[in-house]
Amino acid sequence: MFQTIHLRKLLGSIALTLGTGFLSGLLSGGQAGLYQELNQPPLSPPGWVFGIVWTILYILMGISFYLVKNTPGDHDGAEKAFILQLFLNFCWPILFFGLKLYCFSVLWLVLLVLAIIVTIILFYRVNKLAAWLLIPYLLWCLFATYLNIGVCVLN
Repeated sequence: MFQTIHLRKLLGSIALTLGTGFLSGLLSGGQAGLYQELNQPPLSPPGWVFGIVWTILYILMGISFYLVKNTPGDHDGAEKAFILQLFLNFCWPILFFGLKLYCFSVLWLVLLVLAIIVTIILFYRVNKLAAWLLIPYLLWCLFATYLNIGVCVLN
């Protein structure tokens, strides 16, 4: 049930997810300033919350990916699903903040949410803890979808 932790592999998985988020943020431009300028729906958190939440989520995603990669067996489909959702995640801030495609970003988020659900299902078959670690990410992306719809409608 318990497996040996390979610290270098764990840190590599976390670096993959954090690095993806960091690079996406760099490529999408001034997120904090734009976010404050937008008409926002009710329940919109202050801009500083996003950095904290996303850092925690990327760490959980990295741990989850590590657990799947290091569970014995062939999990190629689960790993590909994870990479796909990470790519969709990477693109969203560029579409929303960088290109200001607010309504298209809603559709992109729906694709991301579906990809996360598929990833959770595939991860659950490999390592239940890995799947559960992705639940906060799914919930946050559902909330982000609500916020994005609000921005699409109000701007």
